[in-house]
Amino acid sequence: MNDVEPELDPAPKQEPEEEDESGKMSFLEHLDELRRRLLHIIIYVGVGFLATFYFHQKIYNFLSIPAQKSLPPGAKLVFTKITQPFSVYVWVSVVAGIFLTSPFILYEVWKFIAPGLYRKEKRFVVPFLVSSVLLFLAGGAFCYWIVLPRAYTFLINFGGEWTPMLTVDDYLDITLTMLLGFGAMFEMPVIIGFLSLFGLVTAGFLWRKFKYSIVIIFIVAAVLSPTPDAMNQCIYAAPMILLYLISIGVAAIFGWRRKKQGLD
Repeated sequence: MNDVEPELDPAPKQEPEEEDESGKMSFLEHLDELRRRLLHIIIYVGVGFLATFYFHQKIYNFLSIPAQKSLPPGAKLVFTKITQPFSVYVWVSVVAGIFLTSPFILYEVWKFIAPGLYRKEKRFVVPFLVSSVLLFLAGGAFCYWIVLPRAYTFLINFGGEWTPMLTVDDYLDITLTMLLGFGAMFEMPVIIGFLSLFGLVTAGFLWRKFKYSIVIIFIVAAVLSPTPDAMNQCIYAAPMILLYLISIGVAAIFGWRRKKQGLD
């Protein structure tokens, strides 16, 4: 009698791996990733600095326009230390390099966030980069053309009984800090969008806290504004309130997407 070999069960089919799972990284891996992204950002800013330093005189002339228009006829910005012109040009080139390389800097921010996202959420890379860059540049433009002229006109006219001697480093310290500050402030819708994407905030929550947000916004405007008058504080606060309302709309859109996908 021939032995019949038992039929072997076919190898069980392996279930395809879930492609939507977000990446999992340990705490040390997150730190290493943060170090890598910061290093890339420093390199980008350095390249931007080298690219813009050649045009430092033109960039300075452009940035000095709000002050020159506010000064009395014939008055100019002055310097009191021999090293101030060089340090001013370096600082001007650094900030110009940040604006020039902002798309690459924001892309590094995205690359740091991306490992914690689901695959379908990583499709937002293009909208994130485009909106982030446009809002950052819009914040700087709003500060340069709307805020700075009014702020310096008020401050210089307030001391009309004295002869103004505005130093270049004092002027540019305030100007460049405000330009970067407004650029960062205009990123509010993008930040709120990501928080709502993760389900950390909702449009309803933001709307319910709107009255408290108004108070916080005016406090921030009072701190940021170089002038104590109510008009300039309103100029600071108005775009922040508008950005907050836009952020509520962004949170509503992402909240609707989460409900549609059954994540809430």
